[in-house]
Amino acid sequence: MKKDFQNWCINPDRKTLVMGIINVTPDSFSDGGKYVKIKNAINHAKKMVDDGADIIDVGGESTRPGAEEVSSLEELRRVIPVVESIRLNFPDILISIDTTKSVVAHEAVKAGADIINDVSGLNSDSGMVGVVANLKVPIIIMHMKGNPKNMQTNPKYKNLISEITSFFEKKIKIATELGINRDLIIIDPGIGFGKTINHNFEIISKLKEFSKLNLPIMIGPSRKSFIGKTLNLPVESRIEGTSATITASILNGANIVRVHDVLEMKRVTEISEKIRMMA
Repeated sequence: MKKDFQNWCINPDRKTLVMGIINVTPDSFSDGGKYVKIKNAINHAKKMVDDGADIIDVGGESTRPGAEEVSSLEELRRVIPVVESIRLNFPDILISIDTTKSVVAHEAVKAGADIINDVSGLNSDSGMVGVVANLKVPIIIMHMKGNPKNMQTNPKYKNLISEITSFFEKKIKIATELGINRDLIIIDPGIGFGKTINHNFEIISKLKEFSKLNLPIMIGPSRKSFIGKTLNLPVESRIEGTSATITASILNGANIVRVHDVLEMKRVTEISEKIRMMA
């Protein structure tokens, strides 16, 4: 499975993958507290596998706006047993570890994770590049303006898409110079991370502009506040808005969609992909 995914990363005709989210945190914006017990996390992983997830993304630190940082030891305590249990119970599923800490990334890969998902875009921990290079695993580099505590405090850009593209170009250059295989880099423009409502819609509408980097693109609009504020809906009622953003993202070039509602978004993905193929 790991080799298949690495081949997928360099395939220009790659199919769209669905990444299901498991937050083993008490304070994530959508599902905080639901999966802190291993049994609940594994049951949810089983449901996502049954619903068609290609990847399961495990996170032990909330990155919602205003979130407080947790220690490496606490994050390890939360995620490692879950990664180990998912790998034991579902040997064929791809596992992503959502972390900004190199020690957590290293231990999670040792425990069975296949992919590192760094929402800080390699900015938070100077040791992350070396860990990724040594482990030779795919890395998701996300754009975030600021950090979770301050990212939504009046974010401004002169040219949104140009600035995010420039960020990726710099990070890709640094990563490859320090030993990360370019073929194993995935980019994520960071919906909701230092972006206004209109910034998020602009990213989705202009997602194709990031394709010039010739790397897989991940997008994560699922249940986020820009949908809720636009439709005046609570988190649990944002599935239609999420579906619209996922469809638009796939039509505009997204290769991985990170979602909470795997069953529904898998169906949305299959239809959206059919439409994209006809374009």
